[in-house]
Amino acid sequence: MNDDLTRRNTWDDLRRLTAARIGLARSGASLSTAPLLQFALAHAQARDAVHETLDERQLASDLADLTLPVLHVASAVSDRQQYLMRPDLGRRLADGAEAALAPHAGSYDVAFVVADGLSARAVQAHAAPVLREVVPALRKDNLRIAPLVVARHGRVALGDAIATRLNAAAVVMLIGERPGLSSPDSMGAYLTWRPHAATTDAERNCISNIRPQGVAYGDAAFKLGALVTAMRARQISGVMLKDDSDRLTLQGP
Repeated sequence: MNDDLTRRNTWDDLRRLTAARIGLARSGASLSTAPLLQFALAHAQARDAVHETLDERQLASDLADLTLPVLHVASAVSDRQQYLMRPDLGRRLADGAEAALAPHAGSYDVAFVVADGLSARAVQAHAAPVLREVVPALRKDNLRIAPLVVARHGRVALGDAIATRLNAAAVVMLIGERPGLSSPDSMGAYLTWRPHAATTDAERNCISNIRPQGVAYGDAAFKLGALVTAMRARQISGVMLKDDSDRLTLQGP
């Protein structure tokens, strides 16, 4: 009896440190009813997140206080089902998107693109809070920031095409990541220096799991700012550029 209580208390202590499913109650060779139902719910939430659509109007409203134009474009994907079946189309701009971007082309240091990706709810909730912190920080360093772009049915590489049309030296793509069974609203940030049509994943830096239960907004914004600064200074990104933001945090101002 005491051994069972000790084991239960030990698992309770560990569960406070992680969202992982650990020490699940069992009934014979199977899971007990409660954890089985919780697993089914998490699976349903992950599937729903993949199929949700982005409320672009609300997102544009959330971004209004940044006093940057907000442009809306789409990939070559026609609907959500095709987005899941044809990743290649999610990397290409739709017909007419280039014409929408052309009037806003300039000479920018960085472009921010927000795409629904595989979890629209992630960018719906987390993109604006992160941008509200990182954009003012970059402005203080006199960086020229391109109009914000909201991209529907976008994959990571769509940001390359957008940055090229806007003539931005770097692109930061904020995108909904593939939902997990404990994180249906995880946002990722992909940073690329001098993006082009043949950019590979090895040429990108990534900050993953941006959400209150993962990488907090302030931490994500600090990392983004540090990486953008490093990219401009060294003219590189990806595997050749190490994320030293944790070391900078420890050093302090």
